[in-house]
Amino acid sequence: MIKTVTAEQSGIRLDKWIAEQIEGYSRSAAQKIMENGSVLVNGASCAKNYKVKMGDSIEVPDMMEQSNEIIAEDIPLDIVYEDEHLLVVNKPKHMVVHPADGNPSGTLVNALIHHCGPLTSVNGEFRQGIVHRIDKDTSGLLVVAKTDAAYEGLAEQVRAHSMDRYYEAVVYGGFKEETGTISAPLGRHPVDRKRQAVLKATDPNAREAVTHWSVLHRYKGFTHIRLKLETGRTHQIRVHMASLNHPVAGDPVYGPKKVITQLEGQCLHARALGFVHPITGEHLFFESELPAYFSRYLKSLQPIEE
Repeated sequence: MIKTVTAEQSGIRLDKWIAEQIEGYSRSAAQKIMENGSVLVNGASCAKNYKVKMGDSIEVPDMMEQSNEIIAEDIPLDIVYEDEHLLVVNKPKHMVVHPADGNPSGTLVNALIHHCGPLTSVNGEFRQGIVHRIDKDTSGLLVVAKTDAAYEGLAEQVRAHSMDRYYEAVVYGGFKEETGTISAPLGRHPVDRKRQAVLKATDPNAREAVTHWSVLHRYKGFTHIRLKLETGRTHQIRVHMASLNHPVAGDPVYGPKKVITQLEGQCLHARALGFVHPITGEHLFFESELPAYFSRYLKSLQPIEE
């Protein structure tokens, strides 16, 4: 990819310019490819501290094409638990779980490889260690496998629906009931391939999906709820709640057209995680505090006196 520096961009360090102008690059990933001479400025390599000038022609390679190796990146991690077999990580909002087209760097996997070296690649080279995922703009707890044996044991618990995954969310509207269960099969949307949708059980692409919910607090126009996943389909909570006309607040895909921009994505947090350690057999259970964005939004709402 070749881009030209504009007058407004003049004077910016090259690594910062790449991170801002080339989709998928973080600053540390930009520094890595600059070190090996893969970035050309006006047809030649340059120093790491080079500051771009108006009119510079900058050539940057496609990260996913240049190498099958994942770049280890020094990105801070909130590690809740770690041993030689696995880790439990509290993922922040806006972080992608693993590299893919459009997001080859800056992901949780890039950070994990820097922290502890290569992880099990049973689930694929670019999904090293990943047993289950949460969306980019969903925060919260994930368990990551270091070894093949740990991955297989954890993946079996996911398949058997025996891993306990609890979420909290703020959704639109109020509920008459205190608790409920949504059992509605999910699959790829028949028209918009980037979305998921509730499908008929007879649809060959439909997959069983079950979500349990309970009310925590009621607010004017919104409800703070707790959810337990029985299954773990893509966008499951977001699609299920939208199907009940209670979309997750801030959801730009399944929520109202007028998005709550202050949330910068859905108000959804993976609050607690429980599983049997695949090697030791010990039952482990972890909880994480609600992140600042979530707590701030709750404080902005008007409680309903009960």
